[in-house]
Amino acid sequence: MIRSGNSVQGFRFIANLRVGVLLSMSVEGYESRIIDGKVLAKQIEDEVESRLEALESGRGITPGLATILVGDDPASRMYVRLKHRACERVGIRAEDHFLPAETSQEELISLIDSLNKNKDVHAILLQLPLPKHLFPQEAMEAIAPEKDADGFHPYNMGKLMIGDEGLVPCTPHGIIRALEEYNVPIKGKNVVIVGHSNVVGKPMAAMFLNRNATVSVCHVFTDDLKKYTLGADILVVAAGVKHLIKADMIKEGAVIFDVGITQEKDGVYGDVDFENVIKKASLITPVPGGVGPVTVAMLMKHVLKCAEENF
Repeated sequence: MIRSGNSVQGFRFIANLRVGVLLSMSVEGYESRIIDGKVLAKQIEDEVESRLEALESGRGITPGLATILVGDDPASRMYVRLKHRACERVGIRAEDHFLPAETSQEELISLIDSLNKNKDVHAILLQLPLPKHLFPQEAMEAIAPEKDADGFHPYNMGKLMIGDEGLVPCTPHGIIRALEEYNVPIKGKNVVIVGHSNVVGKPMAAMFLNRNATVSVCHVFTDDLKKYTLGADILVVAAGVKHLIKADMIKEGAVIFDVGITQEKDGVYGDVDFENVIKKASLITPVPGGVGPVTVAMLMKHVLKCAEENF
């Protein structure tokens, strides 16, 4: 098992390189069907940078993001680094708060409370997962709703459910943005979501319902998953199961977002059998390079929103 941060970065570089080579071999003739998350992320970051400059010149505010990481999980450290690099690119001030794995719930809540009161911190991100002795829901609820960059606070989730979309989870928000950019209609379409987590599945369903799609949410207890996926005009898969979705499980022309990721020694894989499914899909996100970069870019947009609207 790989432990060190440097080893993880090296592993990912090699894995991503290998995946890139395989994708280039498998998608020949289908390149126009790929939703390029890196290109879309760059577009979103450019928008954030432009608005941020206006905020600084007009009101003297530089948006600040505080990230909290408890423990030394290598993957979590890497994700925090990616978010901080995005902050550097757009001009957001980012600060790290690394806590030891033995941190108590009271200590974590105390830190969140201090960040809530800090006027230089406009947004707070609690990196998950937390060590097993901690209670993530209580910690997320301690974050002030107006500083909830991830959009996980029950207040923000509740607003989403009644159609008032403010700070919403970044991945679903990014998927909606991608559909808009690629001019994919949502109203009246059959949408199938595989996975019903609070991070992706449930908020994703609400966002599609808010746009008048017909939505089915599937999960581990769903009988005959294929029956549902075959009817999907838009399919969002967030199950974390390598190649769960095969080519015979989608219809011609479906639009597919692959949110899942499985890391193995020989590479990084999504929930969708990309090499074969791309031949039937009209649009599809690769793994890596699809939903991930857009999610981080939407986080930057949320931090800016926190600064613009609440300070």
